Order: sequence, then C-alpha cells, then structure tokens
Amino acid sequence: MSRARVFYALWIAGIIALFCLHFPHLLADFPNNSPWLDYSKYTDEGWYGSAAARYFLNGHWYLHGDFNAAVALPVWPILLGLVFRFTGVSLAAARATMLVIFGLNLLLSYRILRSQAPRWVAFTAITLLVTSPFLYAFSRLAILEPLVVCLMLLSWMLALRLNGAQNTRSERARVGKLIGIGLLLCLMLMTKTTGLFLAPSTLFLVAWACGFRWRASVRALAITAAAAVVPWSAWYFFLVRPHYRFDFAYFYEVNHWQQPVGFIGHLAAYWWALHGLLWISPVLCIATGVLLAATLLPRRSDLTAKRRGSGGFWSNPLAAASLLAAAGYTFFIGMQNNPQPRYYQATIYPMAFLLALGAGELVRHIHALPMRAVGVAALAAIACVSVFGTTKIATYVVHPEYTWLDAANGVVAYIDQHPAPNRVLLSISGDELELITHLPSLCDDYGTWDLPYRIHTYQPSWYATWNELDPGTLEDLSTQYSLERVASFQAFDDPDRDELILYRMLPLPPRQQKYFASEERVDNAGK
Repeated sequence: MSRARVFYALWIAGIIALFCLHFPHLLADFPNNSPWLDYSKYTDEGWYGSAAARYFLNGHWYLHGDFNAAVALPVWPILLGLVFRFTGVSLAAARATMLVIFGLNLLLSYRILRSQAPRWVAFTAITLLVTSPFLYAFSRLAILEPLVVCLMLLSWMLALRLNGAQNTRSERARVGKLIGIGLLLCLMLMTKTTGLFLAPSTLFLVAWACGFRWRASVRALAITAAAAVVPWSAWYFFLVRPHYRFDFAYFYEVNHWQQPVGFIGHLAAYWWALHGLLWISPVLCIATGVLLAATLLPRRSDLTAKRRGSGGFWSNPLAAASLLAAAGYTFFIGMQNNPQPRYYQATIYPMAFLLALGAGELVRHIHALPMRAVGVAALAAIACVSVFGTTKIATYVVHPEYTWLDAANGVVAYIDQHPAPNRVLLSISGDELELITHLPSLCDDYGTWDLPYRIHTYQPSWYATWNELDPGTLEDLSTQYSLERVASFQAFDDPDRDELILYRMLPLPPRQQKYFASEERVDNAGK
C-alpha cells in the first residue's frame, strides 16, 4: 500500500507540473510551425471577449453596427467581465482565466472517471489530456471550447450522481439535480451554440440514471429540458428579441458556411470532419479505433460464458456518453462543412475517456491473452504519445515567440506617433488588438451595418489587414476614403496571414464621396 501511495503521489506531482507548464509566456504566439492552422489566433479571442473589454474601456458593451457576439453568447463575456473588474482589461488575464477552466476540466474528468473506473484509469486519461500539445496550444487561447467542455463535464457529474440519489436522497434533491443539469445545458448553449451537439451525451446519462425505465426517464428528461428551455427563453424573449434581434439573427447568418452539393459532397464533408480528428494525434485516433473494435469482439470473462460487448466496457455509462459526445461534435463539424482544429477540443476529452476505459477493460481480462495484449499495447501507445507530447510542450515553453504581441504594439506605437483625426482602427483583428493594446477598433469583415455606413458613422483613421487588400473591402472603403500604406509588421507563420499591414485612411473630398444614406443597411436600432 505504501508503494502504491508513493506511485500515485509521484503521478499526481507529474500531472501538476505539466499543468503548470501551460502558464509561462501567456502572451506568446500560438505555436508557430505547428500542424494546426486556425484563424482563431487572430480573431476569436477578441470577438468573443469584446463585450467585456468594451464595457471597461469605453463604458458600454454594445457597439451599434459592429459584430456583437455577446448578444447570442453572453456567458463568456459575463465571466470575463467579472475577471476584468479585478485585473483590468488584459489578454493575459483572459488567457489565465481559460487555463483555470482547463485545470477545472482536468479535475472534473478525474472525478467523473473515478466514479466509474479504477484510479489508474482516471489518471491515464488525465495524463493524455495534460500532455497533449494540441490541448496545450488551444487551451492557452481565450476561446469558447474549454468553457463548453467544462459545463458538459459538470452536467455529466451531476447526471452520474442521480443514480445514487434515487435510493439515498429525497425526491426533492433529485429534482434539484435535474434542474441543475438543465441549467448547465442552457449555459452550454449560451456559451457556444455547438454545445447543442454535446447535450445528447448528458441526456443519455440522465436516462441511464433512471435505469432506462420509460416513465421515469421521460419525467427526468422533461424536467431537464424545461430547466434548460425556460432560462434561455427568458433571455431571448425579454432581452434579445426586443433590443438585439437583428444582431442575434446576424450572428447565425455569418456562421452559416456554404454547404456541399449532392450526396457525394455531403459525404466528403463528413469524411473530412472525421479526418480532422487526426489533428489531435494520429496514434491516439488509431488506438481508440482499435480498442473500440476489440471491445466488440466475442470474449470469455473470468466468471461468465462467452458474450458479446453488451457488458463490460459498454455497460459503463461513460463509454456510451463519451462516444455520443465525440460523434455528436464530429457530426456538427461535418454538417457545418468547416473542419477547424479548435473545434476538436470538445472531442479530445471523450476520446481520452474512451481510450483509458477501453485499455482498462481489456487489461483486466487475465485469461483472454489476445485481449489483454491489445490493452497493454494501447497503454504502451499512450505512454509513448505522452512522452512525445511532454517534449513538444517543453519545446514550446523553452522557445516562445512574440511576433503577434510585437505587431500589436507596433501598430499602436505608430498610431500614437502619427496623430490623426480619430484613433479608431478598422480591422478583422481589431477586437483582438483592442484586447491587447486597448486601441478602439471596428471589425471590417462582420457587422450588422454595411461597411460604408459604419465608416461613415465612426470615421476610423486607420485600417489594418493581413497580407493583401480584399477587393470587396477596398471597394467599400473607396466610397469615402483613399488608403496610404504606412507600416507593416511580421506576425505568425501562416503564408496567407503573416504580415499585418497598416494603412492611413484619408477622407476623400465631399464631392468625390460615393456614400448615399439610402444605400445603408442598418438594424432597427440604427434606423
């Protein structure tokens, strides 16, 4: 027993040390020359945190005509606003908050797995997560996926505790937990709408806690659904619909990607969504597939006759819930036809659960040597991947790069040294720059007002774009301004976006301006 305690103490110390490695160099670049080409490192942190930043910098969270994501997704801005109240507006504070959420995800993962599996299985899954270079890179960005995962895991933990509450606690406590699960599902949708595709995994656990009895399951699911729908409806009908309906509809409009044509096109979209799992780790994806197949093969247990995979591994509710979560989110990516690496943060957790649970299930079959060999091979693969991931993370920690921070500071330094009528910057990365440097900004790509009307209203003096001018944007700007290139800054490693170019916006003479008020597209509040 003392050896086991020492072993687990060292294992815990290693996990804590690896988690702490995520905190140094919070303002460093997303790892350059990595296999994950994702535009979130230029934009998403600013877009989804802009409401909180604007509130403390300018006194109001809403900017008419701009991209106001907080109207549809208010949870992260509210949480970030609470943090900014104590820290001030800071990208480092936003990223540190998200890393705290990542740490909470690790703790929740352990508690959930420990309730259904041996301790070493839980630690195996946590080790996979904390040594993942993929999670290291994306968990250090203040984007929405880690918070969605946190809320999902909280709902899982409550659902798994329903089973015990049925016998040992009052019905009132059980209903309270169901209401809590519903509220968590509501918060998932208000954090990121893709949380809808993770909800079936939670609902499955609720039905499992009811023993899949028809009447009890329907009642429990109805309470959960009502607890989710009522607060979301209150948010929408009492606040959003009367005041921000146009912004709300616009958010979903711009997030609708072009759909493939025909059956083959849709099939290809889902194939690429499935193929995107390889961004997490090809070895882990292959190992997970092999383990899932092995758990379905006929086998003889120690105490029962030959049986198929209906018992053992698949009798564990976490196995089915994890598979539902991973499959549901992958289905969304295919349906959206937009496989971006950041989305797969929501799949790596259930995939790690499946891998650890599958290995644990196969290893325990002492008299089924082929099965046990598969389990041992999976554990060996996990160990190798964890070692490789640790070395990769150590490389990122030892060799940080600050090209994006230098570019942002360079933009502000130039603007401050060359006064203009208005300090406002127009850029697709404007919200990100505002979060870093507090420079007032507008988004040139998204907004409920047409770009000519926005620049007519706010009259920015500066424009920043990546690598080249977009013809459509240039046409909109030329209605009222001419552009003078004044500076450029190297940032990141993307060949399409590795040079941030700063332009001075020079107003055209009134006779040359082509703006007409009748051509503006504005929301109800702006008319």
